[in-house]
Amino acid sequence: MEARDLALLNARGRMAIGASLVLAPRLIGTMWIGDGGDRPVVKLLARALGARDLALGLGVAVALDRGAPVRGWLEGAALADGMDLFATLLAGDSIPQGKRRTVALVAGVSLVGCAVVARAVDQPTAMDQMRVPEAHLTGHL
Repeated sequence: MEARDLALLNARGRMAIGASLVLAPRLIGTMWIGDGGDRPVVKLLARALGARDLALGLGVAVALDRGAPVRGWLEGAALADGMDLFATLLAGDSIPQGKRRTVALVAGVSLVGCAVVARAVDQPTAMDQMRVPEAHLTGHL
């Protein structure tokens, strides 16, 4: 499977999860954190995270469709997945162990996948062509 195929597969999965979070925040919130997933504040945050994942997935899909650079979208997705993983682990025992492990596994696999595919899908911009200092943080050579 090509890097672009993997990027599209991740984008579609991310859009599906994002849409689920927006449309069924209680269901997904409960799957992620257990009891308390039906609280209004949790549903609010679930919808916000869902919109984030919808935007990242759609960004990857549209960039692929238009032949535009995809790497930045995947790097953003990897960062989001890393924060999901970190926040889930940081919550510790407040999340049931099985749910914590499942979310950590999904977020970790997506984090690594996005990071690896990001480096393979587009040619990096040369350092002397960068105009934005933050771009250097992504490791473009």
